[in-house]
Amino acid sequence: MTASLSSVLDARIPILSAPMAGAAGPDLVAAVCNAGGYGVLPLWHKPMDGFVADLAQAQAATQQNFAVNINVANPYKDQLQACIDHKVHAVSLFWGMDTDAIDMAKDGGLKVLYSVGTSQEAKAAEAAGADVIVAQGWEAGGHVWGRVSSLALIPAVVDAVNIPVVAAGGIADGRAMAAATMLGASGVWVGTRFLASTEATIHETYRQRILDAREDQTEWYHELYDISWPDAPHRALKNATSQGWHQAGAPKPGQRPNEGQVIGHRPNGDPVERYQSYTPFSGTTGDVDAMSLWSGQGVSQVRQVMSAAEIVDELYRDAQTALQNGRSIL
Repeated sequence: MTASLSSVLDARIPILSAPMAGAAGPDLVAAVCNAGGYGVLPLWHKPMDGFVADLAQAQAATQQNFAVNINVANPYKDQLQACIDHKVHAVSLFWGMDTDAIDMAKDGGLKVLYSVGTSQEAKAAEAAGADVIVAQGWEAGGHVWGRVSSLALIPAVVDAVNIPVVAAGGIADGRAMAAATMLGASGVWVGTRFLASTEATIHETYRQRILDAREDQTEWYHELYDISWPDAPHRALKNATSQGWHQAGAPKPGQRPNEGQVIGHRPNGDPVERYQSYTPFSGTTGDVDAMSLWSGQGVSQVRQVMSAAEIVDELYRDAQTALQNGRSIL
């Protein structure tokens, strides 16, 4: 962990939990922080009352720093102002470049983490005042901004900027963390591995699919799960929905098989349609396996349910071991 990243995050361990909406709530974020890592709380998808309630819950559960994740492609000023008012440590901004959001956050005293998919975007974020760059590789699960693999992206971004770079995408164990640091990253951003934490709020069917999946059982889609969030490329596990779509010739939205079909319901009773962008969490009913089961390509390293604290400890310990053992290879 470089001194510069340490000074920005004020966290002992350079492991950040990815902001997985519907899966990473206040309990997971607080657990990561209390274990010495740095949690990122996804709140951009919530109405303001839920936004503030979850923020307060996280602040009550940990005295450590964490960030709130905000989608700059949506109206964000009220959310950003709430972060400023509640003295959040940082905001994690993503899904496009918005210098006004960086200005507002910095003027409000917040640190800024900015997610990018290219070195050019990293330069623009640094020039606008970002404190940390999150370089998201194409291997990442959920919604994926860029199309460059982590192996190529991380060193390109590290070479392009003079601020700390956090590596994201396909990092699920200590070996991957060690590799990211060798590419120049100052820390790692971990998502899929935390889906198997006891604090993750996902449905048990989804969790079991993660535990059983191989590295070749995810796919990147430009617009498969586009209902509720169009024009947002993503990576998810293969399932009956994707299989039926492929068998039909991968047609465009509006021509896909069984469009409009209700395949389940949220805990509050709202319907979940096939092809909807929706993280099935505890209490979801219906054909959960046919829903959007977000997952990164590092999923084959996820084989056991553990607490978030245990995951942080294992990743960090195994990364240190991998770096020490790697010296003997060369």
